[in-house]
Amino acid sequence: MVSKKVLIVYAHQSSGSFNSAAKDAAVEVLTAKGCTVEVSDLYAMKFKATATAEDITGKVKNADHFCYGEETKLAWEAGKLTADITEEQRKLTEADLVIFQFPMYWFTVPAIMKGWMDRVLTLGFAFTHEKRYSQGIFKDKKAMLSFTTGSQESMFSTNGINGDMNVTLWPLQNGILHYCGFQVLAPQIFWAPSHVPSEARGTMLEGWRTRMQGLLGENPLAFTPLDCFDGEKGYQLKPEVHEKHAAKEFGLTVGIHLGKALPPNNQMKAGV
Repeated sequence: MVSKKVLIVYAHQSSGSFNSAAKDAAVEVLTAKGCTVEVSDLYAMKFKATATAEDITGKVKNADHFCYGEETKLAWEAGKLTADITEEQRKLTEADLVIFQFPMYWFTVPAIMKGWMDRVLTLGFAFTHEKRYSQGIFKDKKAMLSFTTGSQESMFSTNGINGDMNVTLWPLQNGILHYCGFQVLAPQIFWAPSHVPSEARGTMLEGWRTRMQGLLGENPLAFTPLDCFDGEKGYQLKPEVHEKHAAKEFGLTVGIHLGKALPPNNQMKAGV
């Protein structure tokens, strides 16, 4: 069996944090299972979070009207992206599974991790107009979010004050990971570890260790395939697909809900 390669993109400032413990557990368990694991420790690397013209070596095509997406596409094709970006793209190209480990900041990833996504997932390398979603460039790779929250689980429920966590996750899991083609595994959510006893934190980590034993064999979350949409009509759902689901109680996904109730746990559990 060929050894699987795992990339952990990690964003926490402290080696004494729960996120660090979760990252270390992943490295330990996956390495013991025969995987090759690389870690991009973004804070330790002082990874640049801002997407600017400095990400390109040499002259840009249009300095007066700089368009980051187009310019980095040209730079990627010409081998003129900066070394920090090309190194992360190398890691990503080699990886079979990518785990993003982070504390949730303002309902999303920390700025340094968003900067990794903005700068590494460049046009041409990570997606094109033709190659995205279910037909995306990384369709043979898996990716997942593993993160801590500051709020307890009840606050992220369908009637909790923060709202449904499935809705919170849609922009990250559909709009970034699945957009690039990744098969998105269910997230690993550590609910408010800073507000529970140390024994409970230990239980959380054991649950993560147990899950990792079969992680690479898990089925991904369900997303509506690209060919269900009509590219000539603004990528609207095709009428026959809409009709097929007309009598069903729930929408297709959190985002493509057809005006119906959201499918429960669509962004948190596979097979729903």
